[in-house]
Parts: sequence; structure tokens; C-alpha cells
Amino acid sequence: MYVDNPEKAEALDRLLPIGKCFGNIFLALTIIPSNESDKPLLEKQISQKELFDIAFDRNPVYAFSKEVTGIFSNVLTYVVFKNRVVQFFNDNLNDIHGLISTLYQDIAEEIFNDPDDEVEQLYNVFFNTDIEEKVVGMPLGEWP
Repeated sequence: MYVDNPEKAEALDRLLPIGKCFGNIFLALTIIPSNESDKPLLEKQISQKELFDIAFDRNPVYAFSKEVTGIFSNVLTYVVFKNRVVQFFNDNLNDIHGLISTLYQDIAEEIFNDPDDEVEQLYNVFFNTDIEEKVVGMPLGEWP
């Protein structure tokens, strides 16, 4: 994947797995920044929230991310996508058009959290869909 922004390239490189399996086919994921640099562009201890903010910067379906502390011993990171349905062709025989209909949070979950990836998992990161635009604030006003 060619990425124009070196910081975005480094954020994606830290977040994405080394590859994905599709049946018996392995697809290696390689991030290629526009200008190779020997020194890291991002701080070594950058938070997962900041990594997702950089990786999804200017992405029209990304809403926001939020870190919640003080509930458990670890920081919880919520990555929130806009409230939209995604449809794409997938040769799906269950659909008359061959489409899959899903949410961006489901796609992100499948891409970023691979249960078969033994290298590195994203811990305490939860992918979500934003509430409807007409709802102001938190629907129940309680969490988080």
C-alpha cells in the first residue's frame, strides 16, 4: 500500500497485521511511505488512540476515537466510524445482487483484529458505529 504521508504510513504499519489469510491464500500487507526515512517519525510510546487518529486522518467515514481510563487497569480505546451502511460486491449468493451489506466497524474489526494473527493483537481497542446525527450527546447520558 503506497501512502503519501510518512506519519500515516508509520501509523498504519504499526496498526495493521503483517498479512491476511483468505481461505488458503495469504496476502502480505506492506506499507510503503512516499519518502523512506531511517528514523521513526512518531514517538515510540504514542497511544493507540493517536495512532488511529493519524491513520484515519481525512478519511470521510471516520468519526472520532476516545480513550477511557479508570474503569479497568488498562486504557480502553474506542474507534468510532460514521453511521453508514457499506455495500460491496462479494459474489454473495445469499444476495440477489451478490453484495455484502455491513458496517465500517465490522470491516475494521476484521482487518485490525485478526484472531489467527499470532504476532501482535490490538488489546482493549473496540470498533464502533456512531449514533445517529440527530441524537445529541450520549443516548443514555451515562457512558463513558
